[in-house]
Amino acid sequence: MAKPFIYTADELFKWLCGKPDFVLLDVRNEKEFANWSVEGPHLCPYINIPYYNFIEDVAASIAMIPKGQKVRVVCSKEGSAKYVAEQLMLGGIKDVGYLKEGIVGWGNALIPLQVNATGKYELYQCIRPGKASCSYLLIAGGEAMVFDPSRNVGVYAKLAKAKGAKIVRTFETHRQADYISGCQLLKEATGCTIIANRYDFEGADFDYEAVKDGATYTCGSVKVKALHTPGHTMGSTSFVVDGKYLVSGDTLFIKSAGRPDLGGKWEEWSRVLYLTLFVTMRDLKDDLVVLPGHYVEWSEANEKFLFAEKLGVLKKRVDAYQVANELQFKEFVRDNMRQQPGIYTEIRRVNGGWVKPTPEEADIMDLGKNECSVSKYGKIGVSAESQRQSS
Repeated sequence: MAKPFIYTADELFKWLCGKPDFVLLDVRNEKEFANWSVEGPHLCPYINIPYYNFIEDVAASIAMIPKGQKVRVVCSKEGSAKYVAEQLMLGGIKDVGYLKEGIVGWGNALIPLQVNATGKYELYQCIRPGKASCSYLLIAGGEAMVFDPSRNVGVYAKLAKAKGAKIVRTFETHRQADYISGCQLLKEATGCTIIANRYDFEGADFDYEAVKDGATYTCGSVKVKALHTPGHTMGSTSFVVDGKYLVSGDTLFIKSAGRPDLGGKWEEWSRVLYLTLFVTMRDLKDDLVVLPGHYVEWSEANEKFLFAEKLGVLKKRVDAYQVANELQFKEFVRDNMRQQPGIYTEIRRVNGGWVKPTPEEADIMDLGKNECSVSKYGKIGVSAESQRQSS
């Protein structure tokens, strides 16, 4: 008898970029499904029938699935999805697959997409769809640099090696709260230098080179300039690549800005963020292409599935820019604050090197979509449609 096949997170993402012709069946419990689910550029039928339903009544559970459909099963760590997939095939469904490593595998998936046309350098946006986050890889002249790496460092190393390049530096735009940085793993794997801002990494339990505002680094012949852009954190630093691209970290997104309340000083940091957005970025070229550290939903991506937009466009679009003065900006922040996930405090400690989780513990800590924007567009509990209407 035929058996269900196993598919990877990368394959699932590729399918969601095309025209998915299957039903995605999530067998996690209702709470887990409601808190975090698979998202991609294109929609497909996505249903939740918990694993325990199949244990109690297989026939009734199978009857809840649309007839004649291909089914792709998702669970937490793979085992439950495999069991359900086998039951579906025994129940007469012919085309069934289950996700390798479950939602954990989806959470760690990293998809590199080239941002620029091939020339003297290649710049990749490495999208982490399970976290709605973006890191970046710059390759030029046999050298490579990474910006805000995730723990899946093999993706950066493999791509750099394929291009005949050695990773020489990895940059932290700030000390992340929503995911565990891969900078230490990348240093261990490649010997690269970690570049970070002392405001965020003072006393960190690993070696790094402190970045200075205005400092210039080279990757081959390509210049990368550091720009201190505090507000989301006091050490937030953006990087201008080749005078054309702004790797903005969590300072500025496609439809929102980085929330300034994660450090517990929202009033003081709101003013700092206001000055960054309205003074520091005022003097940057409007045609500078912003490459953010996060996104909220896939409607922000362009036709190439990249999250990138000119700064001048964002100044007209981002709701944080649509205020008349500093006081209104502070009121905007106050009105859109929400409680940060409790795990963020622990992740910040990990990213300072003071807590060292096992890979399995890190997988659990890393689960879930980011909540780093200050915007009515990013409020929890608001439907995607109402988010689009309010932005």
